[in-house]
Amino acid sequence: MKLIKTFVFTAGIAVVLTSCGSGAEILSTPIENIDAMPLKVSELTEAEKQNWGHLDLIKDTIPGMSVDKAYAEIIKNRKGETVIVAVIDAGIDIEHEDLKNVLWTNTKEIPGNGIDDDNNGYIDDIHGWNFLGDAYDEQLEMVRIIAKGDKSNPQYDAAVAEYDEKYQEALANKQRYDQIYEMMKNADEAVSKHLGKEVYTKEEVAAIESDNADVKQAVTMLQNMYANGLESTTEALEAIKGGVDYFSGQVNVNLNKDLKGRTTGDDPDDLTDVGYGNGNVMPSIKSESHGTHVAGIIAAERNNGLGANGVANNVQLMSLRAVPNGDEYDKDIALAIRYAVDNGAKVINGSFGKYYSPHSDWVRDAIAYASENDVLFINAAGNEGVDIDTVAVFPNDAIGTGPEVSKTFITVGALEPKYGPNMIAGFSNYGKINVDVFAPGAKVYSSTPENEYKPMGGTSMAAPAVAGVAALIRSYYPKLTAAQVKQVILDSGIPISTKVIVGGDAEDVRPFGGLTKSGKMVNAYNALIMASQMK
Repeated sequence: MKLIKTFVFTAGIAVVLTSCGSGAEILSTPIENIDAMPLKVSELTEAEKQNWGHLDLIKDTIPGMSVDKAYAEIIKNRKGETVIVAVIDAGIDIEHEDLKNVLWTNTKEIPGNGIDDDNNGYIDDIHGWNFLGDAYDEQLEMVRIIAKGDKSNPQYDAAVAEYDEKYQEALANKQRYDQIYEMMKNADEAVSKHLGKEVYTKEEVAAIESDNADVKQAVTMLQNMYANGLESTTEALEAIKGGVDYFSGQVNVNLNKDLKGRTTGDDPDDLTDVGYGNGNVMPSIKSESHGTHVAGIIAAERNNGLGANGVANNVQLMSLRAVPNGDEYDKDIALAIRYAVDNGAKVINGSFGKYYSPHSDWVRDAIAYASENDVLFINAAGNEGVDIDTVAVFPNDAIGTGPEVSKTFITVGALEPKYGPNMIAGFSNYGKINVDVFAPGAKVYSSTPENEYKPMGGTSMAAPAVAGVAALIRSYYPKLTAAQVKQVILDSGIPISTKVIVGGDAEDVRPFGGLTKSGKMVNAYNALIMASQMK
Protein backbone atom coordinates (compact mmCIF):
# COMPACT_ATOMS: atom_id res chain seq x y z
CA MET A 1 0.00 0.00 0.00
CA LYS A 2 1.27 3.42 -0.91
CA LEU A 3 0.22 6.73 0.62
CA ILE A 4 0.43 10.05 -1.11
CA LYS A 5 1.04 13.49 0.40
CA THR A 6 0.78 13.87 4.17
CA PHE A 7 -1.75 15.98 6.00
CA VAL A 8 -1.11 18.13 9.06
CA PHE A 9 -3.29 17.52 12.10
CA THR A 10 -4.71 20.70 13.59
CA ALA A 11 -4.27 19.74 17.23
CA GLY A 12 -0.97 20.65 18.86
CA ILE A 13 2.56 19.88 17.73
CA ALA A 14 2.82 17.18 15.08
CA VAL A 15 5.40 14.62 14.18
CA VAL A 16 5.73 12.03 11.43
CA LEU A 17 4.95 8.49 12.61
CA THR A 18 5.69 5.34 10.66
CA SER A 19 2.60 3.17 10.50
CA CYS A 20 2.75 -0.45 11.58
CA GLY A 21 4.06 -2.78 8.91
CA SER A 22 3.34 -0.55 5.92
CA GLY A 23 6.01 2.14 5.65
CA ALA A 24 3.13 4.61 5.49
CA GLU A 25 3.37 8.06 7.04
CA ILE A 26 0.72 10.12 8.76
CA LEU A 27 0.99 13.09 11.09
CA SER A 28 -0.13 12.72 14.68
CA THR A 29 0.44 14.19 18.10
CA PRO A 30 3.59 12.69 19.62
CA ILE A 31 2.78 10.27 22.39
CA GLU A 32 5.45 11.85 24.59
CA ASN A 33 3.47 15.10 24.45
CA ILE A 34 0.35 13.25 25.55
CA ASP A 35 2.17 11.58 28.42
CA ALA A 36 3.55 14.96 29.53
CA MET A 37 0.05 16.43 29.81
CA PRO A 38 -1.71 16.59 33.17
CA LEU A 39 -4.13 13.67 33.49
CA LYS A 40 -7.80 14.41 33.99
CA VAL A 41 -8.51 14.09 37.70
CA SER A 42 -11.97 15.65 37.93
CA GLU A 43 -15.11 13.57 37.53
CA LEU A 44 -16.53 13.42 34.03
CA THR A 45 -19.45 15.76 33.45
CA GLU A 46 -22.77 14.21 32.49
CA ALA A 47 -22.18 15.26 28.88
CA GLU A 48 -18.71 13.66 28.91
CA LYS A 49 -20.08 10.45 30.43
CA GLN A 50 -22.62 10.15 27.64
CA ASN A 51 -20.13 10.87 24.86
CA TRP A 52 -16.66 10.00 26.17
CA GLY A 53 -15.89 7.47 23.44
CA HIS A 54 -16.20 10.26 20.85
CA LEU A 55 -13.90 12.71 22.62
CA ASP A 56 -10.26 13.55 21.90
CA LEU A 57 -7.26 12.61 24.04
CA ILE A 58 -5.45 15.92 23.48
CA LYS A 59 -8.41 18.28 23.78
CA ASP A 60 -10.35 16.46 26.50
CA THR A 61 -7.65 14.28 28.16
CA ILE A 62 -10.10 11.40 27.77
CA PRO A 63 -9.07 8.35 25.68
CA GLY A 64 -11.87 8.56 23.16
CA MET A 65 -11.64 7.97 19.40
CA SER A 66 -11.73 11.64 18.28
CA VAL A 67 -15.05 11.02 16.51
CA ASP A 68 -16.45 14.51 17.13
CA LYS A 69 -13.21 16.00 15.83
CA ALA A 70 -13.42 13.83 12.71
CA TYR A 71 -16.92 15.10 11.92
CA ALA A 72 -15.96 18.72 12.59
CA GLU A 73 -12.74 18.78 10.61
CA ILE A 74 -12.83 15.97 8.04
CA ILE A 75 -16.36 14.81 7.28
CA LYS A 76 -18.12 18.17 7.73
CA ASN A 77 -20.79 18.34 5.02
CA ARG A 78 -19.35 15.63 2.81
CA LYS A 79 -21.71 13.00 1.49
CA GLY A 80 -20.60 9.39 1.82
CA GLU A 81 -21.99 6.15 0.49
CA THR A 82 -24.44 4.03 2.48
CA VAL A 83 -22.85 1.08 4.26
CA ILE A 84 -24.78 -1.92 5.57
CA VAL A 85 -23.54 -3.04 9.01
CA ALA A 86 -24.79 -6.41 10.25
CA VAL A 87 -25.23 -6.75 14.02
CA ILE A 88 -25.09 -10.39 15.08
CA ASP A 89 -26.38 -10.18 18.62
CA ALA A 90 -29.52 -10.33 20.71
CA GLY A 91 -32.54 -8.73 19.07
CA ILE A 92 -32.51 -5.04 18.12
CA ASP A 93 -35.47 -2.84 19.01
CA ILE A 94 -36.10 -1.69 15.45
CA GLU A 95 -38.85 0.64 16.71
CA HIS A 96 -36.42 2.60 18.90
CA GLU A 97 -36.54 6.34 18.28
CA ASP A 98 -32.77 6.51 17.68
CA LEU A 99 -32.56 3.45 15.41
CA LYS A 100 -35.75 3.22 13.35
CA ASN A 101 -34.41 5.59 10.68
CA VAL A 102 -31.11 3.74 10.19
CA LEU A 103 -32.36 0.22 9.50
CA TRP A 104 -31.52 -2.01 6.58
CA THR A 105 -34.62 -3.06 4.67
CA ASN A 106 -34.69 -5.96 2.27
CA THR A 107 -36.49 -4.29 -0.62
CA LYS A 108 -36.65 -7.57 -2.54
CA GLU A 109 -38.96 -9.08 0.08
CA ILE A 110 -42.69 -8.32 0.39
CA PRO A 111 -43.54 -7.99 4.11
CA GLY A 112 -45.93 -10.48 5.64
CA ASN A 113 -46.84 -12.52 2.57
CA GLY A 114 -45.26 -15.73 3.84
CA ILE A 115 -43.24 -16.14 0.65
CA ASP A 116 -39.48 -16.14 0.13
CA ASP A 117 -39.73 -13.46 -2.58
CA ASP A 118 -35.98 -13.06 -3.11
CA ASN A 119 -35.25 -16.81 -2.91
CA ASN A 120 -32.50 -16.36 -0.32
CA GLY A 121 -33.85 -19.13 1.92
CA TYR A 122 -35.49 -16.81 4.46
CA ILE A 123 -39.19 -15.93 4.42
CA ASP A 124 -40.16 -12.33 5.19
CA ASP A 125 -36.64 -11.31 6.22
CA ILE A 126 -37.38 -7.59 6.09
CA HIS A 127 -34.74 -6.22 8.49
CA GLY A 128 -32.64 -9.35 8.95
CA TRP A 129 -33.30 -12.75 10.52
CA ASN A 130 -34.02 -14.27 13.92
CA PHE A 131 -32.13 -17.56 14.26
CA LEU A 132 -33.40 -18.09 17.81
CA GLY A 133 -37.12 -18.13 17.08
CA ASP A 134 -39.08 -17.52 20.28
CA ALA A 135 -36.27 -18.69 22.59
CA TYR A 136 -34.06 -16.52 24.76
CA ASP A 137 -32.75 -18.46 27.81
CA GLU A 138 -29.98 -20.90 26.96
CA GLN A 139 -27.24 -22.98 28.58
CA LEU A 140 -23.52 -22.35 28.33
CA GLU A 141 -21.85 -24.46 25.65
CA MET A 142 -19.92 -26.27 28.39
CA VAL A 143 -23.24 -27.42 29.91
CA ARG A 144 -24.66 -28.47 26.55
CA ILE A 145 -21.60 -30.64 25.97
CA ILE A 146 -22.06 -32.34 29.36
CA ALA A 147 -25.84 -32.72 28.94
CA LYS A 148 -25.34 -34.37 25.55
CA GLY A 149 -23.07 -36.95 27.19
CA ASP A 150 -20.86 -37.34 24.13
CA LYS A 151 -17.57 -38.40 25.69
CA SER A 152 -15.93 -38.52 22.27
CA ASN A 153 -16.10 -34.72 22.17
CA PRO A 154 -12.51 -33.52 22.76
CA GLN A 155 -13.86 -30.78 25.07
CA TYR A 156 -16.00 -33.14 27.21
CA ASP A 157 -13.48 -33.85 29.97
CA ALA A 158 -12.56 -30.18 30.34
CA ALA A 159 -16.26 -29.24 30.55
CA VAL A 160 -16.93 -31.79 33.27
CA ALA A 161 -13.88 -30.67 35.23
CA GLU A 162 -14.93 -27.03 35.08
CA TYR A 163 -18.66 -27.38 35.68
CA ASP A 164 -18.79 -28.05 39.44
CA GLU A 165 -16.43 -25.19 40.21
CA LYS A 166 -18.45 -22.78 38.06
CA TYR A 167 -21.76 -23.88 39.58
CA GLN A 168 -20.58 -23.57 43.18
CA GLU A 169 -19.01 -20.20 42.43
CA ALA A 170 -22.25 -18.91 40.87
CA LEU A 171 -24.32 -20.23 43.78
CA ALA A 172 -22.02 -18.57 46.34
CA ASN A 173 -22.09 -15.29 44.44
CA LYS A 174 -25.88 -15.36 44.20
CA GLN A 175 -26.15 -15.84 47.97
CA ARG A 176 -23.61 -13.07 48.60
CA TYR A 177 -25.42 -10.61 46.34
CA ASP A 178 -28.75 -11.52 47.95
CA GLN A 179 -27.28 -10.65 51.36
CA ILE A 180 -25.70 -7.40 50.15
CA TYR A 181 -28.98 -6.37 48.52
CA GLU A 182 -30.89 -6.87 51.77
CA MET A 183 -28.22 -5.02 53.75
CA MET A 184 -28.35 -2.07 51.35
CA LYS A 185 -32.16 -1.96 51.51
CA ASN A 186 -32.01 -1.97 55.32
CA ALA A 187 -29.34 0.76 55.32
CA ASP A 188 -31.45 2.92 53.01
CA GLU A 189 -34.51 2.45 55.20
CA ALA A 190 -32.57 3.28 58.40
CA VAL A 191 -31.10 6.51 56.97
CA SER A 192 -34.40 7.54 55.36
CA LYS A 193 -36.17 7.10 58.68
CA HIS A 194 -33.47 9.00 60.59
CA LEU A 195 -33.50 11.94 58.15
CA GLY A 196 -37.25 11.87 57.61
CA LYS A 197 -36.92 11.81 53.83
CA GLU A 198 -36.69 9.16 51.12
CA VAL A 199 -34.18 11.06 48.96
CA TYR A 200 -31.00 12.37 50.56
CA THR A 201 -27.48 13.42 49.59
CA LYS A 202 -24.10 12.01 50.58
CA GLU A 203 -23.40 15.27 52.39
CA GLU A 204 -26.46 14.69 54.55
CA VAL A 205 -25.30 11.14 55.25
CA ALA A 206 -21.83 12.39 56.23
CA ALA A 207 -23.38 14.86 58.69
CA ILE A 208 -25.40 12.23 60.58
CA GLU A 209 -24.58 11.89 64.26
CA SER A 210 -26.39 9.10 66.07
CA ASP A 211 -25.85 6.62 68.87
CA ASN A 212 -28.24 4.18 67.22
CA ALA A 213 -26.22 1.12 66.17
CA ASP A 214 -28.39 0.45 63.12
CA VAL A 215 -28.04 4.02 61.88
CA LYS A 216 -24.28 4.05 62.47
CA GLN A 217 -23.93 0.78 60.53
CA ALA A 218 -26.13 2.17 57.75
CA VAL A 219 -24.02 5.34 57.48
CA THR A 220 -20.84 3.26 57.23
CA MET A 221 -22.34 1.13 54.45
CA LEU A 222 -23.57 4.15 52.48
CA GLN A 223 -20.21 5.90 52.79
CA ASN A 224 -18.51 2.78 51.41
CA MET A 225 -21.00 2.90 48.56
CA TYR A 226 -20.15 6.55 47.82
CA ALA A 227 -16.44 5.74 47.96
CA ASN A 228 -16.98 3.18 45.20
CA GLY A 229 -18.40 5.78 42.85
CA LEU A 230 -22.13 5.19 43.38
CA GLU A 231 -24.09 8.39 43.88
CA SER A 232 -27.30 7.11 45.47
CA THR A 233 -28.89 4.07 47.07
CA THR A 234 -31.18 3.83 44.06
CA GLU A 235 -28.14 3.45 41.81
CA ALA A 236 -26.52 1.00 44.24
CA LEU A 237 -29.63 -1.14 44.60
CA GLU A 238 -29.99 -1.28 40.82
CA ALA A 239 -26.36 -2.34 40.43
CA ILE A 240 -26.60 -4.97 43.17
CA LYS A 241 -29.90 -6.25 41.78
CA GLY A 242 -28.09 -6.66 38.48
CA GLY A 243 -25.63 -8.96 40.25
CA VAL A 244 -28.47 -10.90 41.88
CA ASP A 245 -30.16 -11.38 38.52
CA TYR A 246 -26.91 -12.31 36.78
CA PHE A 247 -25.90 -15.03 39.23
CA SER A 248 -29.49 -16.26 39.58
CA GLY A 249 -29.52 -16.61 35.81
CA GLN A 250 -26.28 -18.57 35.90
CA VAL A 251 -27.61 -20.99 38.51
CA ASN A 252 -31.12 -21.40 37.10
CA VAL A 253 -30.45 -21.05 33.37
CA ASN A 254 -26.90 -21.00 32.03
CA LEU A 255 -25.59 -23.81 34.29
CA ASN A 256 -28.83 -25.79 34.42
CA LYS A 257 -28.14 -29.20 32.87
CA ASP A 258 -31.87 -29.90 32.49
CA LEU A 259 -32.78 -26.74 30.59
CA LYS A 260 -34.14 -27.26 27.08
CA GLY A 261 -33.58 -23.84 25.60
CA ARG A 262 -33.73 -24.40 21.84
CA THR A 263 -37.23 -24.29 20.36
CA THR A 264 -36.56 -23.90 16.63
CA GLY A 265 -36.91 -27.60 15.79
CA ASP A 266 -33.68 -27.84 13.80
CA ASP A 267 -30.64 -29.99 14.50
CA PRO A 268 -27.92 -27.62 15.81
CA ASP A 269 -25.29 -30.21 14.83
CA ASP A 270 -26.36 -30.20 11.18
CA LEU A 271 -25.27 -27.13 9.22
CA THR A 272 -27.42 -28.16 6.26
CA ASP A 273 -30.64 -28.12 8.33
CA VAL A 274 -31.60 -24.54 7.47
CA GLY A 275 -34.68 -22.34 7.19
CA TYR A 276 -35.48 -22.35 10.92
CA GLY A 277 -36.24 -19.20 12.90
CA ASN A 278 -38.30 -16.24 11.69
CA GLY A 279 -38.14 -12.64 10.52
CA ASN A 280 -38.97 -11.05 13.88
CA VAL A 281 -35.65 -9.45 14.91
CA MET A 282 -37.05 -7.60 17.94
CA PRO A 283 -35.96 -8.44 21.52
CA SER A 284 -38.14 -11.07 23.18
CA ILE A 285 -38.29 -9.09 26.45
CA LYS A 286 -37.23 -5.59 27.50
CA SER A 287 -34.18 -6.85 29.40
CA GLU A 288 -32.82 -8.34 26.16
CA SER A 289 -31.05 -5.03 25.63
CA HIS A 290 -27.55 -6.00 24.47
CA GLY A 291 -28.19 -5.89 20.72
CA THR A 292 -30.02 -2.56 20.91
CA HIS A 293 -27.16 -1.05 22.91
CA VAL A 294 -24.55 -2.32 20.43
CA ALA A 295 -26.59 -1.04 17.48
CA GLY A 296 -26.77 2.43 19.02
CA ILE A 297 -23.01 2.61 19.53
CA ILE A 298 -22.49 1.92 15.84
CA ALA A 299 -25.15 4.06 14.26
CA ALA A 300 -27.74 5.72 16.51
CA GLU A 301 -29.03 8.63 14.46
CA ARG A 302 -26.67 11.55 14.88
CA ASN A 303 -27.60 15.03 16.09
CA ASN A 304 -31.34 14.39 16.32
CA GLY A 305 -31.57 15.61 19.92
CA LEU A 306 -32.20 12.11 21.24
CA GLY A 307 -30.09 9.86 23.42
CA ALA A 308 -26.56 9.45 22.09
CA ASN A 309 -24.87 9.76 18.71
CA GLY A 310 -23.64 6.68 16.91
CA VAL A 311 -20.09 6.64 15.58
CA ALA A 312 -21.13 6.33 11.93
CA ASN A 313 -23.59 8.11 9.71
CA ASN A 314 -24.66 6.68 6.33
CA VAL A 315 -25.28 3.29 7.94
CA GLN A 316 -28.10 0.81 7.54
CA LEU A 317 -28.29 -1.68 10.42
CA MET A 318 -29.06 -5.31 9.63
CA SER A 319 -30.32 -7.20 12.68
CA LEU A 320 -29.35 -10.86 13.04
CA ARG A 321 -30.74 -12.26 16.29
CA ALA A 322 -28.45 -15.17 17.13
CA VAL A 323 -27.13 -14.56 20.67
CA PRO A 324 -29.36 -15.84 23.49
CA ASN A 325 -29.17 -15.40 27.25
CA GLY A 326 -26.39 -17.96 27.37
CA ASP A 327 -23.91 -19.24 24.81
CA GLU A 328 -24.65 -18.86 21.13
CA TYR A 329 -24.80 -21.91 18.86
CA ASP A 330 -21.98 -22.24 16.33
CA LYS A 331 -24.48 -23.07 13.63
CA ASP A 332 -26.48 -19.86 14.17
CA ILE A 333 -23.33 -17.72 14.07
CA ALA A 334 -21.96 -19.39 10.94
CA LEU A 335 -25.27 -18.97 9.10
CA ALA A 336 -25.70 -15.40 10.36
CA ILE A 337 -22.27 -14.41 9.00
CA ARG A 338 -23.10 -15.94 5.63
CA TYR A 339 -26.51 -14.24 5.60
CA ALA A 340 -24.85 -10.87 6.26
CA VAL A 341 -22.32 -11.35 3.47
CA ASP A 342 -24.87 -12.62 0.97
CA ASN A 343 -27.25 -9.74 1.67
CA GLY A 344 -24.84 -6.87 1.22
CA ALA A 345 -23.24 -6.14 4.58
CA LYS A 346 -19.78 -4.58 4.34
CA VAL A 347 -19.11 -4.69 8.10
CA ILE A 348 -20.21 -7.33 10.62
CA ASN A 349 -20.15 -6.74 14.37
CA GLY A 350 -19.82 -9.75 16.68
CA SER A 351 -20.15 -8.74 20.34
CA PHE A 352 -20.31 -12.25 21.75
CA GLY A 353 -17.98 -15.07 22.62
CA LYS A 354 -17.48 -18.32 24.53
CA TYR A 355 -14.75 -20.75 25.62
CA TYR A 356 -16.18 -24.01 24.25
CA SER A 357 -17.09 -24.43 20.58
CA PRO A 358 -17.90 -27.89 19.16
CA HIS A 359 -18.21 -26.57 15.62
CA SER A 360 -15.67 -23.75 15.65
CA ASP A 361 -14.61 -24.78 12.14
CA TRP A 362 -18.07 -23.82 10.81
CA VAL A 363 -17.63 -20.32 12.21
CA ARG A 364 -14.04 -19.97 10.98
CA ASP A 365 -15.16 -21.06 7.52
CA ALA A 366 -17.83 -18.34 7.62
CA ILE A 367 -15.27 -15.76 8.78
CA ALA A 368 -13.04 -16.78 5.87
CA TYR A 369 -16.07 -16.46 3.56
CA ALA A 370 -16.60 -12.89 4.78
CA SER A 371 -12.94 -12.07 4.12
CA GLU A 372 -13.07 -13.58 0.64
CA ASN A 373 -16.08 -11.37 -0.10
CA ASP A 374 -14.51 -8.12 1.11
CA VAL A 375 -16.40 -7.91 4.42
CA LEU A 376 -14.89 -6.84 7.75
CA PHE A 377 -15.70 -8.79 10.91
CA ILE A 378 -15.24 -6.82 14.16
CA ASN A 379 -14.93 -9.14 17.16
CA ALA A 380 -15.13 -8.52 20.92
CA ALA A 381 -12.08 -9.90 22.78
CA GLY A 382 -14.02 -11.13 25.83
CA ASN A 383 -14.50 -10.03 29.41
CA GLU A 384 -12.57 -12.33 31.73
CA GLY A 385 -9.35 -10.31 31.96
CA VAL A 386 -7.26 -13.13 30.45
CA ASP A 387 -4.59 -13.46 27.79
CA ILE A 388 -6.34 -14.97 24.77
CA ASP A 389 -3.01 -15.90 23.24
CA THR A 390 -2.98 -18.65 25.87
CA VAL A 391 -6.72 -19.29 26.33
CA ALA A 392 -8.94 -20.24 23.39
CA VAL A 393 -11.87 -17.87 22.89
CA PHE A 394 -14.48 -18.30 20.15
CA PRO A 395 -15.18 -17.00 17.57
CA ASN A 396 -11.67 -16.61 16.19
CA ASP A 397 -9.94 -16.58 12.83
CA ALA A 398 -7.14 -18.97 13.81
CA ILE A 399 -6.51 -22.05 15.88
CA GLY A 400 -4.50 -20.77 18.83
CA THR A 401 -1.80 -18.47 17.55
CA GLY A 402 -1.57 -20.29 14.23
CA PRO A 403 -2.17 -18.94 10.73
CA GLU A 404 -5.23 -16.75 10.27
CA VAL A 405 -7.99 -17.63 7.81
CA SER A 406 -9.06 -14.00 7.36
CA LYS A 407 -7.39 -10.71 6.42
CA THR A 408 -10.40 -8.74 7.62
CA PHE A 409 -10.99 -9.96 11.20
CA ILE A 410 -10.36 -7.41 13.99
CA THR A 411 -10.45 -8.32 17.69
CA VAL A 412 -10.99 -5.44 20.10
CA GLY A 413 -10.18 -4.92 23.79
CA ALA A 414 -11.86 -2.33 26.03
CA LEU A 415 -10.71 1.00 27.45
CA GLU A 416 -11.92 2.95 30.49
CA PRO A 417 -12.68 6.71 30.21
CA LYS A 418 -9.46 7.66 32.00
CA TYR A 419 -6.05 7.97 30.38
CA GLY A 420 -3.15 6.54 32.36
CA PRO A 421 -2.40 3.32 34.24
CA ASN A 422 -6.09 2.49 34.72
CA MET A 423 -7.11 2.96 31.09
CA ILE A 424 -7.45 -0.77 30.31
CA ALA A 425 -10.81 -2.02 31.58
CA GLY A 426 -10.18 -4.58 34.32
CA PHE A 427 -12.54 -7.06 32.65
CA SER A 428 -10.97 -6.82 29.20
CA ASN A 429 -9.17 -9.77 27.64
CA TYR A 430 -5.88 -8.98 25.90
CA GLY A 431 -3.22 -10.65 23.75
CA LYS A 432 -0.17 -9.55 21.80
CA ILE A 433 -1.13 -11.87 18.94
CA ASN A 434 -4.92 -12.21 19.10
CA VAL A 435 -6.11 -8.74 20.17
CA ASP A 436 -5.59 -6.16 17.45
CA VAL A 437 -6.54 -2.86 19.09
CA PHE A 438 -8.28 -1.27 22.06
CA ALA A 439 -11.28 1.08 21.98
CA PRO A 440 -13.76 2.68 24.40
CA GLY A 441 -15.72 -0.11 26.10
CA ALA A 442 -16.46 0.75 29.74
CA LYS A 443 -19.43 2.83 30.88
CA VAL A 444 -20.59 3.46 27.31
CA TYR A 445 -23.93 5.26 27.01
CA SER A 446 -26.25 4.01 24.28
CA SER A 447 -29.77 2.97 23.33
CA THR A 448 -31.78 0.26 25.10
CA PRO A 449 -35.26 -1.09 24.26
CA GLU A 450 -38.40 1.02 24.45
CA ASN A 451 -36.74 4.37 23.70
CA GLU A 452 -34.48 4.24 26.72
CA TYR A 453 -30.71 4.72 27.18
CA LYS A 454 -28.14 3.65 29.73
CA PRO A 455 -24.39 3.02 30.14
CA MET A 456 -23.11 -0.54 29.75
CA GLY A 457 -19.61 -1.97 29.72
CA GLY A 458 -17.71 -4.79 28.06
CA THR A 459 -15.57 -5.55 25.07
CA SER A 460 -19.07 -5.93 23.60
CA MET A 461 -19.19 -2.12 23.63
CA ALA A 462 -15.64 -1.67 22.29
CA ALA A 463 -16.23 -3.81 19.18
CA PRO A 464 -19.16 -1.72 17.84
CA ALA A 465 -17.14 1.46 18.39
CA VAL A 466 -14.58 0.04 15.95
CA ALA A 467 -17.32 -1.24 13.65
CA GLY A 468 -18.55 2.35 13.49
CA VAL A 469 -15.08 3.58 12.50
CA ALA A 470 -14.87 0.84 9.86
CA ALA A 471 -18.25 1.94 8.49
CA LEU A 472 -17.07 5.57 8.34
CA ILE A 473 -14.03 4.59 6.31
CA ARG A 474 -16.06 2.38 3.97
CA SER A 475 -18.60 5.18 3.51
CA TYR A 476 -16.19 8.01 2.68
CA TYR A 477 -13.46 5.95 1.00
CA PRO A 478 -15.47 3.15 -0.66
CA LYS A 479 -12.70 2.10 -3.04
CA LEU A 480 -10.60 0.73 -0.18
CA THR A 481 -10.82 -3.02 0.31
CA ALA A 482 -11.83 -4.54 3.63
CA ALA A 483 -8.24 -5.65 4.17
CA GLN A 484 -7.02 -2.09 3.59
CA VAL A 485 -9.62 -0.75 6.03
CA LYS A 486 -8.37 -3.17 8.67
CA GLN A 487 -4.80 -2.03 8.12
CA VAL A 488 -5.85 1.62 8.31
CA ILE A 489 -7.59 1.03 11.66
CA LEU A 490 -4.55 -0.75 13.10
CA ASP A 491 -1.94 1.60 11.65
CA SER A 492 -3.66 4.89 12.42
CA GLY A 493 -4.43 4.35 16.09
CA ILE A 494 -2.65 6.28 18.82
CA PRO A 495 0.34 4.30 20.15
CA ILE A 496 0.38 4.08 23.93
CA SER A 497 3.76 3.98 25.66
CA THR A 498 2.54 4.11 29.25
CA LYS A 499 2.37 1.09 31.54
CA VAL A 500 -1.10 -0.08 32.51
CA ILE A 501 -2.81 -2.30 35.06
CA VAL A 502 -3.83 -5.63 33.52
CA GLY A 503 -6.91 -7.64 34.43
CA GLY A 504 -7.81 -5.24 37.22
CA ASP A 505 -4.86 -6.52 39.27
CA ALA A 506 -2.89 -3.56 40.66
CA GLU A 507 0.13 -5.83 41.07
CA ASP A 508 0.14 -6.71 37.37
CA VAL A 509 1.49 -3.66 35.52
CA ARG A 510 2.79 -4.00 31.95
CA PRO A 511 3.49 -1.86 28.88
CA PHE A 512 0.31 -1.24 26.89
CA GLY A 513 2.11 -2.36 23.73
CA GLY A 514 2.47 -5.90 25.05
CA LEU A 515 -1.31 -6.38 25.29
CA THR A 516 -2.24 -5.94 21.65
CA LYS A 517 -0.84 -6.55 18.18
CA SER A 518 -0.90 -2.89 17.14
CA GLY A 519 0.00 -1.39 20.53
CA LYS A 520 -2.61 1.26 19.81
CA MET A 521 -6.05 2.56 20.63
CA VAL A 522 -8.39 3.28 17.74
CA ASN A 523 -8.68 6.86 16.50
CA ALA A 524 -11.33 7.77 13.93
CA TYR A 525 -9.70 11.10 13.04
CA ASN A 526 -6.34 9.51 12.24
CA ALA A 527 -8.04 6.65 10.40
CA LEU A 528 -9.92 8.96 8.03
CA ILE A 529 -6.78 10.93 7.26
CA MET A 530 -4.82 7.76 6.53
CA ALA A 531 -7.67 6.45 4.38
CA SER A 532 -7.65 9.68 2.38
CA GLN A 533 -3.98 9.19 1.54
CA MET A 534 -4.33 5.70 0.10
CA LYS A 535 -4.66 4.82 -3.54
